[in-house]
Amino acid sequence: MCALTCLNPIAIALNLLLLVIAPLSGVHHPTIHDIITTQDIIAGDVFFEITEPTVLEYTYRLRPAKDFGVSFVSQRFKGIGLVLTQPSDACSKIRNYRELRGNVALIKRGDCSFLSKTINAEIAGAKAAIMTEFDDDSAEFEYYIEMVHDNTSREAHIPAGFLLGKNGVIIRSTLMSLRRSHAIINIPVNLTFVPPAQINHPPWLGW
Repeated sequence: MCALTCLNPIAIALNLLLLVIAPLSGVHHPTIHDIITTQDIIAGDVFFEITEPTVLEYTYRLRPAKDFGVSFVSQRFKGIGLVLTQPSDACSKIRNYRELRGNVALIKRGDCSFLSKTINAEIAGAKAAIMTEFDDDSAEFEYYIEMVHDNTSREAHIPAGFLLGKNGVIIRSTLMSLRRSHAIINIPVNLTFVPPAQINHPPWLGW
């Protein structure tokens, strides 16, 4: 019994000591009163905006591939197409390469590696590749997936990123309902000095 009760005063003393030392050491622990900046939210991610169709005119967040492809910030594309690939998973040769050439590929997650999808998009002439969920029953529907290299000897030479599954499902379903094969986007967009409350997030994300 003493092993449990005798440790409590020691633990309390240690906690009090940490409270005294932390301010002196320069360690900062965020509080609810701290101002949250856009830089805190971005944390290495990039953003793009859809300009057409108007029903999708919002700003979307991407998680760039961790260890393959090139950086999105190395080039900027304005008024470029975001094209649904055929096949949707881009695990084999892309059939609608004529429409994809010079645009950005929107690709369904799954069935092969992220690197394979990116390489197939690059071969078809895409300027970048965006992977996402098309299935709203997926367990990862509301998560950003870390896209990593598949440990083969291959490399991709275009940017690649992951779009939140909830966004992917709505973008695809909206394009399908409008009988459109693509949206028009600007990527990346610089939001460094835009307050978080002023970012035009999609309303279905609950911001």
